[in-house]
Amino acid sequence: MVEIPAAAVAASGLVGGYGVARWTRKRPLGGVALAAAGSLAAYEWNRQAGPRAAAGLTVAYVAAFAGSHPLAKKVGAWPAVFAVAGGVAAASWAVTRRGANP
Repeated sequence: MVEIPAAAVAASGLVGGYGVARWTRKRPLGGVALAAAGSLAAYEWNRQAGPRAAAGLTVAYVAAFAGSHPLAKKVGAWPAVFAVAGGVAAASWAVTRRGANP
């Protein structure tokens, strides 16, 4: 079975959640996509790097979502979403690669 990196899941959740909300014009539906990807990413973070890392990365995921809103007022919606998704992906990769190598 192919394993998708948690960094890709988290970044996809942020981008996909915004995309779903924008294209369907139903913000709660985008929130469902965001939460589903965030939950899967948190599960993988916990499995790969432990509960403390998972908690920290989950906080970063939620903070990125919240932070994308004021950032969007300065740089635009899509650039803000891609910026925070990249930041979360980089943090996820950095934390899980250390935790995955005992």
